[in-house]
Amino acid sequence: MTYCAALRLKQGMVFASDTRTNAGVDHISTFRKIYTYGIDGERFIVLQTAGNLATSQAVFTRLQNDINLKQESNLNTVVSLFDAAQMVGRYMREITSHAQEVANEPNNANFTSSFMLGGQIKGQPTELYMIYPEGNCIRATTDTPFFQLGESKYGKPILDRSVTYEADLYHSAQALMLSFDSTIRSNLSVGMPIDMVIYENDSLKVPNMKRIVESDEYFSVISKHWSDSLRESLLNLPNYPDDYWDK
Repeated sequence: MTYCAALRLKQGMVFASDTRTNAGVDHISTFRKIYTYGIDGERFIVLQTAGNLATSQAVFTRLQNDINLKQESNLNTVVSLFDAAQMVGRYMREITSHAQEVANEPNNANFTSSFMLGGQIKGQPTELYMIYPEGNCIRATTDTPFFQLGESKYGKPILDRSVTYEADLYHSAQALMLSFDSTIRSNLSVGMPIDMVIYENDSLKVPNMKRIVESDEYFSVISKHWSDSLRESLLNLPNYPDDYWDK
């Protein structure tokens, strides 16, 4: 399992993915699940994935080959992020169908993956898409400013309570880090390192990806501060009314 999340906010975008893959207790590995593409001054694209690792890597490889071979249509030439999402969905369907055909298991969901694609093309607003295993997609809105993939339930309450479209970009990045901290504490199938990207609207520059490892001092500080604050808040909750339990 994995956990990926992406935020599309008024000020910019935040993307984060864990790196753990789990095929049983004896087969735990670290693999990158987030990739960046783009041309400084023209476009910036991030692609994240959860699901079958072989399918995901095949999609990433095919997309990069299109760029390297200067195919007429690739992530550096598509006219919109919707077209980019459609391309990813199409490649995923083709790769999944081929794997199912070779294995003679046409309905085997174990071959499927899901993706999130976000970013900005010059002259257009930022966009964020969730791409389903069937190849279709939905777009994030101001009412629904974030998407999650994989083991999302443990980290979702923090985002639900703290992240809105108007929220500060870097405070939202902190909330996303705590979302991962909560997920890692509650589910062994999600683990460090965490790959994270922060993009400011209209910068049109491919930012550096931050890899947060277990020894990351800042991550440890905010994790402890969050835990301490929760315990303190619990102790400071209003007392029960005198007859509360007698009703």
